[in-house]
Amino acid sequence: LHDIGDTLGAFNHPDIAAAIVKPFVSPENHWMVEKHGLFQGHYFFHYLGVDRNVRDQFRGHPNFERTAEFCEKYDQTAFDPDYDAMPLAAFEPMVMKLFAAPKSSVYAGPLVKE
Repeated sequence: LHDIGDTLGAFNHPDIAAAIVKPFVSPENHWMVEKHGLFQGHYFFHYLGVDRNVRDQFRGHPNFERTAEFCEKYDQTAFDPDYDAMPLAAFEPMVMKLFAAPKSSVYAGPLVKE
């Protein structure tokens, strides 16, 4: 889900993805999705002539380590064509559960069941 914004905004996909998932995830996971593009850059920015350590501006932030770990374990390995990835269908129940009910929303009042 963290790359859901790729097709709509290749240059700011983390912002799009973060906006989509914000009502459904914890503040920590929202921050991770929002910043993952800069953290993922650690693995390829230097090939583009960009500082690969741009993520270091967030070092010391409470969510730095979780975001670095997410990118190392899951995001950057997804680009390996030999990686033994699970089929997308395996994640469908988790996605359905996640998006079943927002944790917060501008429509929270009308959505509250009495």
